[in-house]
Amino acid sequence: MTRTLSIVGAGRVGRTLGKRLRERGWRIGAVVTRSAATSRAAVRTIGAGAPLAWAGSVGIHLHGKRRGSGQDSALDVTAIFAADVIFLCTADDDLPALVRTLAKLGRAKCKGKIVLHTSATLDRTVLAPLARCGAATGSLHPMQAFGGKLIPKLSGVIFGVEGDPKARRMAQSIGKSLGGITVTINTRDKPIYHAAAVMAAGSTYPAIEAGVQLLMGIGFTRARAMQTLVPLIRQIFDNIERIGPRAAWTGPLSRGDYAIVARHARALRRYPREFRQSYAASSLLAGRLLAKNPAVAVGKIKRALAGG
Repeated sequence: MTRTLSIVGAGRVGRTLGKRLRERGWRIGAVVTRSAATSRAAVRTIGAGAPLAWAGSVGIHLHGKRRGSGQDSALDVTAIFAADVIFLCTADDDLPALVRTLAKLGRAKCKGKIVLHTSATLDRTVLAPLARCGAATGSLHPMQAFGGKLIPKLSGVIFGVEGDPKARRMAQSIGKSLGGITVTINTRDKPIYHAAAVMAAGSTYPAIEAGVQLLMGIGFTRARAMQTLVPLIRQIFDNIERIGPRAAWTGPLSRGDYAIVARHARALRRYPREFRQSYAASSLLAGRLLAKNPAVAVGKIKRALAGG
């Protein structure tokens, strides 16, 4: 049976999910963004759907600011709740206000619908106003980077899923239909689930940029700095995937060469303190997690950093 989908907040995540589900036979209904221009652009990317700009018509701006007269718009709500499944893909800070507005305007239209949000950190409790109106609620988060204009393929991606039984079953079905691997996350564990991703992946952006700027500070062009670091980073990730972080660990800390750590710390004094702080934090974390004798390693790292 063909399923229908509405998307509220069709940014990078919403457009990707909409496009990939359309390719798998879903019918796309309302595609809602803050303006007519962005909703039409989202529909073009998805390849289907009815563009809907909701900012002025119901008095809520999808980026958290109140706008318009606040008058109800039955047509807009009807278009959204005409679908079997409603994806809410707005920013976390905007989600509570959006949910309250949908519950107020939708009321009986919510009954029997499945509402899923795509936040990595929030759980289904943020959707409680819709649940009280009869919707099945949960969350579906693809563990995937959505940078730039690329629409990633989602096959092989982990999807974090939680929610009430009906919503969770739908989220699992969607994740699997996209070629992903679904993992059920306990409601209370959503923040840790996301923190793991931010520490392991999100922290690489500033760390790599710091390395680039250090090389540029000694005369490298940005292009040459990237040419220097990217193959190294790629090899490290290949090694981690093949044998795991502990076995792949290399560098002065893995060898116990703490004199080099002290020299690094001294050299970094010429740069903004965040460079030195980041170096110190990553060194101590490596000692705690990767060294054979963490207590001894951490003590020696602290002394080396103090000597620097």
